[in-house]
Amino acid sequence: MELKSLKCFIHLAETLHFAKTAEAMHTSAPTLSRQIKKLEEEAGCVLLERDNRSVALTEAGFQFLSFARQTLDNWQQFQKHTQKSVHELKGQLKVFCSVTACYSHIPPILARLNQKHPNIEILLETGAASLAMNKIVQGEVDIALSARPDNMPNNIAFHSIDRISMSLIGPAIECDVQQKLTVEQPDWQAIPFIIADSGFTRTRSDKWFRAHHIKPNIYARVAGHEAIVSMVALGCGIGLAPDIVIQNSPVRDKVTTIDAGADIEPFELGVCCLQKHLVEPLVAAFWQEAVAV
Repeated sequence: MELKSLKCFIHLAETLHFAKTAEAMHTSAPTLSRQIKKLEEEAGCVLLERDNRSVALTEAGFQFLSFARQTLDNWQQFQKHTQKSVHELKGQLKVFCSVTACYSHIPPILARLNQKHPNIEILLETGAASLAMNKIVQGEVDIALSARPDNMPNNIAFHSIDRISMSLIGPAIECDVQQKLTVEQPDWQAIPFIIADSGFTRTRSDKWFRAHHIKPNIYARVAGHEAIVSMVALGCGIGLAPDIVIQNSPVRDKVTTIDAGADIEPFELGVCCLQKHLVEPLVAAFWQEAVAV
């Protein structure tokens, strides 16, 4: 079985659409159909039920999908561990970061990495910053940009690359929330808050609440910092967010900074991975460019 055919099958199993997969894999629909038929002949069973209107995996197809993914993963691991020269590194590297980090910190790292190792394929996944550590621990990604947690796991390698300040923000538009903020001494407990559901932003919000003896009126709990800024801009409430997220937000002109009454502790942004993966050539190459910032 050819690896290219396995890649096509995996993509088709995800889209269940021959035309979309053919376009994505830079081939024609008839050629793709022949590849699938050949796989079925080699497997000795029907992998896909298809007619003029739909495509569906058979029970054997689901089993073959698991086999195909495992085979490609094994091949990629083989490539990682058999590189003969750092100048010839190639293979896939799974990287995770927040949406904001895609604009602020990842581009220069990837630019330097690509200049030295153009054959490394980056699989970039974005999501809430609070998910980064768990994705590393669970082995879902190879390396990530993450805030340094208060309690660093012993099996995690972390190197700080920036120090990020945070601000309390409110809506700039005329609304009920803004009116409650215009008084000399705002009644914090009467103002709705947008807070992170977990992570370092949540812990800093909780510290601020305790310092000001506030029992917050929580309007919403959200997974990402970008969502905090967006909901504040809509006038839903006020919230605490990293300054870098605020500055890169498309709605930054619709929020305003609020005097928090005390300095809010910044956090360290860094690159992290499992300690044991630092010896892997692809991870080591990314790490080297990240810490060079």
